[in-house]
Amino acid sequence: MADPKGFLNHEREIAKTRPVEERVKDWNEVYQPGSLLPIISKQASRCMDCGIPFCHNGCPLGNLIPEWNDYAYREDWTEASERLHATNNFPEFTGRLCPAPCEAACVLGINQPPVTIKNVEVSIIDKAWDNGDVTPQPPERLSGKTVAVIGSGPAGLAAAQQLTRAGHTVAVYERADRIGGLLRYGIPEFKMEKRHINRRIEQMRAEGTKFRTEVEIGRDLDAKKLRKRYDAVVIAAGSTTSRDLPVPGRELNGIHFAMEYLPLANKVQEGDLTVAPITAEGKHVVVIGGGDTGADCVGTAHRQGAASVTQLEIMPQPGEERNANQPWPTFPMLYKVTSAHEEGGERVYSVSTTHFEGDEDGNVQWLHLTEVEFKDGRPTPKPGTERKIPAQLVTLAMGFTGTDQENGLVEQFGLELDQRGNVARDADFATNVPGVYVAGDAGRGQSLIVWAIAEGRSAAKGVDRFLTGVSALPAPIKPTDRALTV
Repeated sequence: MADPKGFLNHEREIAKTRPVEERVKDWNEVYQPGSLLPIISKQASRCMDCGIPFCHNGCPLGNLIPEWNDYAYREDWTEASERLHATNNFPEFTGRLCPAPCEAACVLGINQPPVTIKNVEVSIIDKAWDNGDVTPQPPERLSGKTVAVIGSGPAGLAAAQQLTRAGHTVAVYERADRIGGLLRYGIPEFKMEKRHINRRIEQMRAEGTKFRTEVEIGRDLDAKKLRKRYDAVVIAAGSTTSRDLPVPGRELNGIHFAMEYLPLANKVQEGDLTVAPITAEGKHVVVIGGGDTGADCVGTAHRQGAASVTQLEIMPQPGEERNANQPWPTFPMLYKVTSAHEEGGERVYSVSTTHFEGDEDGNVQWLHLTEVEFKDGRPTPKPGTERKIPAQLVTLAMGFTGTDQENGLVEQFGLELDQRGNVARDADFATNVPGVYVAGDAGRGQSLIVWAIAEGRSAAKGVDRFLTGVSALPAPIKPTDRALTV
């Protein structure tokens, strides 16, 4: 145990962010560089090393949180990194992007603010990179088997790294021009600088993983031909079909899916574009959807110089404390103020868009909405609450409805889908097509980055067993596992 009295002697303290007026002028990460290390040992000491560490259950990866908290408290960064990597291929991603269900399940959180697990995690991995503790781990011998991984998001990269280290020859196919999936083009630079992805890719290349960019399976390469080339295939193409908003005026110019808007801003940061073709500069921006993707649109609009930013959410505003029907250790729905929300804008809850209004040139100018109340679990408009707000750029960030079925991948493979439009799989993550497996959002539906990595690791075990008859790879979850909820 790090410090038996740590949780009594030290209060929760999180990473400091840069001043708003400074960070909205650039695209660097919002946190003050070096602000964590001076406080992280004390924060790690707050871990109680519980007899039953519920944080393990809160994290689908099964991260060994009390163990690396102890090493971080003692500032043994090498051992902390080893324990961290024992269950997580990419802790620098989760340490920046995960909403930390482990903290919601922290035993200390029953009656105190929980341990800053996420901050400890990112401190360990950043220190490991600085110290040179993160090195390639190529296999001792090759199996002679080949695997294709479709998609280079967290699930695909995790599966690829596990299978490469198991001795298989792995090629990752990505339809975009760079590796990373939504990590690359869906997550803004201010949440995670892309240098973190780049150095992981170099590590994986050194281990033997091959990468093929600008190849979309189904369009550029027939899925059946791909299956014949490889001994096994892992589909990790994500859940990329955006949920639409079929209301009058949807066809007006200036209304875009979030995943049309965000990648262009990232391409500017990559140096591919000078100015984003879709920009918020000088415009009244409305973001429809109150989740993390919506917050990403808010922060991006601030940096592009929006005249105003309004975020709409159909659900009621959550409370700041756990509700009685969301007891510990479930992941509660709380009112969350992200770094993007700190930077300005208005958040409006319990409203629904009725229609859009445009100018004579077909450009959106106004969004009409109404307040709603929930009856029998369904939103019902409240009479007399209709109004309109200025909207010259609208981004739809309402989630996703399943994997892409328009590019031919599903049809060419002959894949069966479940009732939610996801690729169906068995207990080993295998689809109905022999030798074809599915991991991540393509099989689970829209989920968190920790679930994606856990799926990639688990699917890799199924593939390894299919290729060799036996596997020593870990499988932290089953396809049917779900987060602990009420």
